[in-house]
Amino acid sequence: MAEQRTPTPHIGAREGEIAETILLPGDPLRAQYIAENFLTGVKQFNATRNMFGFTGEYNGKPVSVMGTGMGCPSIGIYSYELIHFYGCKNLIRVGTAGALRPEVKVRDIVFGMGACTTSNYVKQFCLPGDYSCICSYALLEKAVEAAKKRGLHYHVGNILSSDMFYNPELPPRGTGWDKMGVLAVEMEAAALYSNAAYAGVNALCILTVSDSAVTGEATTAEERQTTFTSMMEVALDLA
Repeated sequence: MAEQRTPTPHIGAREGEIAETILLPGDPLRAQYIAENFLTGVKQFNATRNMFGFTGEYNGKPVSVMGTGMGCPSIGIYSYELIHFYGCKNLIRVGTAGALRPEVKVRDIVFGMGACTTSNYVKQFCLPGDYSCICSYALLEKAVEAAKKRGLHYHVGNILSSDMFYNPELPPRGTGWDKMGVLAVEMEAAALYSNAAYAGVNALCILTVSDSAVTGEATTAEERQTTFTSMMEVALDLA
């Protein structure tokens, strides 16, 4: 583990100001929304680079939430610092994704059991082969049970962490990922899962489907920021 030093270059919190369980939306305004609508006794611990972070309580348990930005490099930096400098043990990404398969509908929840990737992030661990980025089963099991209790429509399976949001050569249903059973595409899970595995901590990616490459249906930016509350509640149940 790296030598403890806080604040870090990217997080302005002092040691002890961040809970062991932290929710990680990409959008810092979604982090603020979660803190204001679900947590009590909230204190803001970060505004560096406007990447807002907050700590409070949910059902009497300490929980933190902080934005991570977009892409593997961004969440890679934040998750590394949260794990190695702030002692976070359960890192739960709550984000949006695009459906790649017809059974995955807009507003469905997807639990990323594994994360394929087009990023070179994982290759920088210099492993002698291709690493399979997978979530924490302990968190996944609890999340599925929470979704069942809430009567939510969810899917569990493989997702894709892509380095590209816009790709003019991408056909309507992807480049074969759907044929391999990949449910949806996002941009961060592979880096989060790799960092967590290397450090021996837990990570899970919980996604709400915001658009579909199959049907073309899409939600608005405001809806993605403030109304995808089911995945937030499931994630908070893991604290």
